[in-house]
Amino acid sequence: MIRYGLLGFGHHCVKRLIPAFLGARGSVLAGMWRRDLGKAAANASDFSTRYFATAEELCASAEIDAVFVTSPDALHLPHVLMALKHGKPVLCEKPLGMNAAEVEKMLAAAKAAGQRLGVAQNMRYNRSLEVMREWIGEGRIGRPALVHAQFCYAAEGSPRQWIYDPAVACGGPIGDVGIHCIDALRFVLESRVAAVTTLARADAQSAPVEAYAAIGLDFSGGAMGAVTVSTRGAYRSLIEVTGETGAIVCQFGLTVDFDVDVELWRAGKIAERKTVSNADGYSKMLDAFSDWVEGRREYRATGEDGLHNQQVLDAAYRSWRTGERQTVASA
Repeated sequence: MIRYGLLGFGHHCVKRLIPAFLGARGSVLAGMWRRDLGKAAANASDFSTRYFATAEELCASAEIDAVFVTSPDALHLPHVLMALKHGKPVLCEKPLGMNAAEVEKMLAAAKAAGQRLGVAQNMRYNRSLEVMREWIGEGRIGRPALVHAQFCYAAEGSPRQWIYDPAVACGGPIGDVGIHCIDALRFVLESRVAAVTTLARADAQSAPVEAYAAIGLDFSGGAMGAVTVSTRGAYRSLIEVTGETGAIVCQFGLTVDFDVDVELWRAGKIAERKTVSNADGYSKMLDAFSDWVEGRREYRATGEDGLHNQQVLDAAYRSWRTGERQTVASA
């Protein structure tokens, strides 16, 4: 059993991570820290855990086996380095850093400490994506050619208002949910991204970060496609892959809130449909990281792999600023 300490405790922890720990078999919440100690005390009482007065106290505690960094993006680097300094393996929320240079510092520190560093890409443990990856691997649609992932939600009234602050957030929806879409496509295709072209717009509420965007992706495996994201639409998540002989489509394929259908299309008809649940994706992620720490199996979203995703994000934002196609050095 791996005892986790959470660095940062906000809306995401309450909505997603507390239920995930309750559903995990080898991972348990042993403590938490947040900057507002009054709220920390209330949270600890509500969820029957311990709160620490400082982030350093949590990282140094003998009661904590691994640190899960869930703080805002700009705090990921100092929190990851702090946990590693105290000899703790680290699972960190996405995006891993504010830029690739930060991730490289994390990886160097993890290597020096001899500790595991993973990214909380929970969707790699979604059954919908596992089915799509399996079907593609079995050759059911031939060679993948075109792909698309979309994630939209309405940010107005969101408790995470820091996502509009470029000093705190890696970016707008590209960095917030676009990273999930990019990673999901990479996972089902088993591919890296070679080049990126971005169209994006800010609005009066989001500026200077983007409010919606379309990101063109050229995959090293030969497929090409797009990620489309918005904080100005009704909730929707979609993932689809078109191959030479068929297509796989999953409406709401990235959701964990209700069952979804993975559909295999051939000749304009549904050849197969599988209904799956992603409700245990977060729990599966936690237990997979715990197993990795204890040497029982590999984890699907390592820090090294997270570096590539961060380089794709960097390229996406460079493309938006320059209006030019950007290559990804580590493709």
